[in-house]
Amino acid sequence: MAGHIQDRWYKTETDANGKTTRVKTDRHGAGLRYRARYIGPDGTEKSKSFRDREKRLAEQWLAHIEADMSRGAYIDPKASRITFQQYAERWLSNHGADPNTGFSMESQLRLHAFPYIGTRPLGSFQPSHIRDWVAALESASITGGYARVIYSNVRSVLNAAVDDALLAKNPCAARSVKAPTVEPKRVVPWTAERVFAVRAALPSRFQAMVDLGAGCGLRQGEIFGIDVDALDFEADTVRVVHQLKLSRCRPVFAPPKGGKLRDVPLPGPVADILRAHMKVCPPVAITLPWGTSRGPAVTKRLVFTAQQGNHVWRNMFNSDQWKPALATAGVIPERDEGQETYAAAREHGMHALRHFYASVLLDAGENIKAVAEYLGHSDPGLTLRVYAHLMPSSRERTRQAVASLYPGPKEPPATA
Repeated sequence: MAGHIQDRWYKTETDANGKTTRVKTDRHGAGLRYRARYIGPDGTEKSKSFRDREKRLAEQWLAHIEADMSRGAYIDPKASRITFQQYAERWLSNHGADPNTGFSMESQLRLHAFPYIGTRPLGSFQPSHIRDWVAALESASITGGYARVIYSNVRSVLNAAVDDALLAKNPCAARSVKAPTVEPKRVVPWTAERVFAVRAALPSRFQAMVDLGAGCGLRQGEIFGIDVDALDFEADTVRVVHQLKLSRCRPVFAPPKGGKLRDVPLPGPVADILRAHMKVCPPVAITLPWGTSRGPAVTKRLVFTAQQGNHVWRNMFNSDQWKPALATAGVIPERDEGQETYAAAREHGMHALRHFYASVLLDAGENIKAVAEYLGHSDPGLTLRVYAHLMPSSRERTRQAVASLYPGPKEPPATA
């Protein structure tokens, strides 16, 4: 056995003749009687107390501890009493992810996980607790991709707790636990007419943004952060090496999503539009931190700026420029009288321009690997999953290939 059982109600005394007898202690009849004691893998003594008539239970508990230690599955009961929130906050402080990603994870856990499972000790987690939590998210109308991201964050924390021997196994891995569902949605690309209608509805200083999105496939943050040095007019190339994003609600320059630097072909008409834009709206030198809000200051000569000469703020652009342009172009409804905001238009954000760009390339016969490279996807498989239905159909080619194997129609036999 890994340790021994101490009976707190009795002690053994030896008289002058060397005879031993059991006598009652001062604690006899009060409190928990048995204490199971053992030495843990870290060399310190651990214990757990049991009531009167539970000696057998104490022995079974010790036997279980011994079995866990022998097969390397031992979990320190005291250490596993740390709560999910306590452990998650410690893990977030040193798990090594991008600081902006860490801030997002912290916010999601604080809003949607800690209120439900934050006070639960790690060692007490069961699959039912995760099932109940996922159901609570759904009841709070937190569903789809956002709920899946929150769930993934919780699963990552619990995986780390397993690695740190604070949890025997991750309850999220149980077969009865299902992650929040995400309904697959097919991308329906805009038509060229819609792209140009939205472009025409934007203020002139922002119209060339549409050309960079629809003509080069850049993300919104990459468009906001594009600087003069990124436009290589001699090589007809856009060099995507940074973006403009928010870090803890402060604007910063940072590498593109996933750190994926890339060169994108710059079509002639888009190059001409950008040259004309910069003549009317000369680039402005903007200095911001690099990477995080506390990063070193760097200066970029931005192609697109707000009317006051500052960088473009995403939220203000989306609400004050993009959505009104969508409404003017008939993509979303106009605001009702007295209504302060437009209807939600997530599927019609600037990302729709990237979908248009991908659809144009695929329709022209460009291979999926090249499309993935120009979009900045780390895995062509992702590009294929998103855009496979937009690839030209092989059905007609199949019909023609098989038909060519057959001889032409024979002349009908002559009638008598």
